[in-house]
Amino acid sequence: MPRVNASFDGDAIVQYADIDLGIAVAIEDGLLTPVIRTAQDRSLREISEIVKDLAHRARNKRMKPEEFQGGTFTVSNLGGMGIDSFSAVINPPQGFILAIGRITKTPVIDDGDQIVVGHRMSITMSCDHRVVDGALGAAYLKELRHLLENPTLLLV
Repeated sequence: MPRVNASFDGDAIVQYADIDLGIAVAIEDGLLTPVIRTAQDRSLREISEIVKDLAHRARNKRMKPEEFQGGTFTVSNLGGMGIDSFSAVINPPQGFILAIGRITKTPVIDDGDQIVVGHRMSITMSCDHRVVDGALGAAYLKELRHLLENPTLLLV
């Protein structure tokens, strides 16, 4: 959904061709957001490896300013800290940010009407409504949910 990869600049919406994905990383002095450049051209494995490297270097204060500037949108994950859900603050001039909570085991009803243990995760999105209105934000979250519930689609 390329329309969410945008920002507001004065009186115009700027649409980005590349996804420069910011990853919020807690550091001793606060928060840093290293950027994975051209994330759309990378595999899930590559993104995972880059995130690990960037987070390690961010926590050890070994990053260059250009490595944490210029993201087109950000993902913040507090699930590893035991947080179920939260509202993330947008990094201006970005148009939105995703907030990822922890995965919890929850009783769910399966297709055979049986109660089974299911895994649930809260994902919320904060939007600058000048760029991403509620309808577009909802459509994005619906597509993200579809992809996460059908992970083989992420491998195509």
